[in-house]
Amino acid sequence: MDLPTVDLPALPSLLAAPAPGWVETTDVIVVGSGVAGLTAALHLREAGLHVTVVTKVNIDDGSTRWAQGGIAAVLDPADTPAAHARDTEIAGVGLCDPAAVRALVEEGPVRLRELMRIGAEFDRHPDGSLMLTREGGHRADRIVHAGGDATGAEVQRALHAAVRRDPWIRLVEHALVLDLLRAPGDGPDGLGPACGITLHVLGEGSEDGVGALLARAVVLATGGMGQIFAATTNPAVSTGDGVALAMRAGAAVTDVEFVQFHPTALITPPGAGVPGAGHAQQPLVSEALRGEGAYLVDADGKRFMVGQHELAELAPRDVVAKGIHRVLMATGADHVFLDARHLGGAFLASRFPTIVASCLAIGVDPATDLIPVAPAAHYASGGVRTDLRGRTSIPGLYACGEVACTGVHGANRLASNSLLEGLVFSRRIADDIAAGLPEQVQPADTGAWRGGAGWVVPAEATPALQRAMTRGAGVLRSAATLADTAGTLTEVGAARGRPRTADWEATNLLTVASTLVAAAYARGETRGCHWREDFPTADERWLGHLVGSVGAQGMVTQQWEGRR
Repeated sequence: MDLPTVDLPALPSLLAAPAPGWVETTDVIVVGSGVAGLTAALHLREAGLHVTVVTKVNIDDGSTRWAQGGIAAVLDPADTPAAHARDTEIAGVGLCDPAAVRALVEEGPVRLRELMRIGAEFDRHPDGSLMLTREGGHRADRIVHAGGDATGAEVQRALHAAVRRDPWIRLVEHALVLDLLRAPGDGPDGLGPACGITLHVLGEGSEDGVGALLARAVVLATGGMGQIFAATTNPAVSTGDGVALAMRAGAAVTDVEFVQFHPTALITPPGAGVPGAGHAQQPLVSEALRGEGAYLVDADGKRFMVGQHELAELAPRDVVAKGIHRVLMATGADHVFLDARHLGGAFLASRFPTIVASCLAIGVDPATDLIPVAPAAHYASGGVRTDLRGRTSIPGLYACGEVACTGVHGANRLASNSLLEGLVFSRRIADDIAAGLPEQVQPADTGAWRGGAGWVVPAEATPALQRAMTRGAGVLRSAATLADTAGTLTEVGAARGRPRTADWEATNLLTVASTLVAAAYARGETRGCHWREDFPTADERWLGHLVGSVGAQGMVTQQWEGRR
């Protein structure tokens, strides 16, 4: 298939950074400390391996703790893995890998029970049975939750405590991963398996803080890329670091055009006193609220999702986000409303304390007021391409969680499958590593090892990049808007920064944004959470995947591949 292309900036093959001033060795490096990373670390320890977990700020600062809704798994005897798989594949609009979905739904209940044995406590009925609820796209009650709407916080708490109890898991906080180290090999670039990373640790090592960790395997669990957009539910650390590192190292990525926009982020005025107010991270209003009976209305109080889908407000997220966006385009408003008043103040306060607190902080009482909401970038369905054991196209480099594309989500992630995917595929990675871990080798003599070979863009360009991505590559896209966005990215890519954390992150954002725009421009159809105004319907010719990589002279390339 001939793929349309758009002019984009050249990207660096390495980040500008000094040579490592210190070197340490471990068995396995896990980059990231959310559900995927910490679960992988615990399973690797069960196999007797020494593990170093590298995390960007503090162990609890990633996306996992912000998850409100819950974890989807078949625990009700009336439910079946086949039904969970069917709902997952319907949401994925023809692009899910059936084998990956099977692994998710069949192994998910076992992995969830393991999490409970570690210490995670989920909400239960008075008789001790788990409370199960429903979210968008599910046709059965199969979502477990904790603290009402604080599931991610409880999952993070339990995993954090388990990791802290194990003295053979070394935790390195305030550490930004820079580039992958590879051994000499017989590949076309003269390189072989992954054998470590370079990283910048605040306050450690040499004055610049750049060092190296060598290992027999590297696991990327760095989370998402939501910060490429001006409005996102992702925390500030979600700058696409893992995807960008993998691409610089030569790994393949896929399905990056499919970024899910959560339909109901809370609209907050600047300085409103809640996390994210006036900044890039917007508080989430979980669709579990809609699962309990809240509904969407426009400024006139009309329910606009009725008649658009058989599940109305509980349709898959891309359908709801598009429904809201149509209202916004037609009215010129910047938000619609979620009506939960009929659920009652007592129920809302006990079931959704986090949401109620966020609303009250901006002067909205969900018991008596409509909740202002609009779509915001939420979850990347694509990422670093892996097989069913989490292996990327580079030997020794694995990926799990939101940074990875396992094939589970297809064109649109089904609600509450993300935490489950982290649990399932981190275990598969640990099993694969434990079954055949190679001996430690020294890195090839490349720029990442010597330092000084790469370049970066200045952090001051980040706001322009984010605004352009939201305007032209957000919920609604077209060839014209994507070309405009590509022009801004080219301008950003022409500037040069210096080796520092903000500039490294800006360069990662540019890498991921450019890859997304290339794929979104090439895919001439509307499917899942990729909505092209100039190609408003799905096209069977696009039942396949765009596989991206950084080619010669740092240019993003896209290859067409049929369904997995």
